[in-house]
Amino acid sequence: MPAAAGPINLTGDKKMIASGQITIARYLKIAVDIAARIVSGDLAEGEKLKGRSVLSPEYNVSPETIRRAISVLSDKKVVEINVGAGITVLSREKAIEFVKSFKDDESLSAMNHNLSLLFEKRRALDEEISVTTRRVIDMYKYMRSDLINPVEIVLPGDSHMIGQSIGNLEVWHNTGATIIAVIQDNHVIISPGPYYEFAPNDSVLIVGDENVIERFNLFVHKI
Repeated sequence: MPAAAGPINLTGDKKMIASGQITIARYLKIAVDIAARIVSGDLAEGEKLKGRSVLSPEYNVSPETIRRAISVLSDKKVVEINVGAGITVLSREKAIEFVKSFKDDESLSAMNHNLSLLFEKRRALDEEISVTTRRVIDMYKYMRSDLINPVEIVLPGDSHMIGQSIGNLEVWHNTGATIIAVIQDNHVIISPGPYYEFAPNDSVLIVGDENVIERFNLFVHKI
């Protein structure tokens, strides 16, 4: 037998899910709460539900909200509405299906909401990296007016430089390029020393003339 579902918390119009908020209609919360009471055995099949005028103050909502909640349950064959005879609990099995489907939809909605939050955070992080990179470049242009604009070069994952230190590679001796910063895992490392070891997809900021940049690119790919 499926585990009994507990009552739904109906406090407020919004339910906190993960790090954001997802709005759930009050009438739908009430419908799920009534279905959960049927699943738990609090309301038995064949039992008459209180009229809308009685349920309204119980849930502290208008009769129209109760009518919409009961209509949802009637559509799902959980209860039966008989004009003049009231509302009757029709099927515990249908109540279980309704509660389960609601929870599945709620989980999907939560995941979609969280995914939107993650995309928003990534956009903000990308912008922060871009701003920081520009500040690094501006700083070096101010400190070294003799340098041309830095060039950003991303190391491919199969480069022979991966796992090697700047000192061991003798970057300046082999290319003439001056490394002013490295962006790794969303962190900007200014003036990396000779012991810094390159990692896949590092973004290396170098300065030098066109020949230097070409030699560095050739060195990266070991051509």
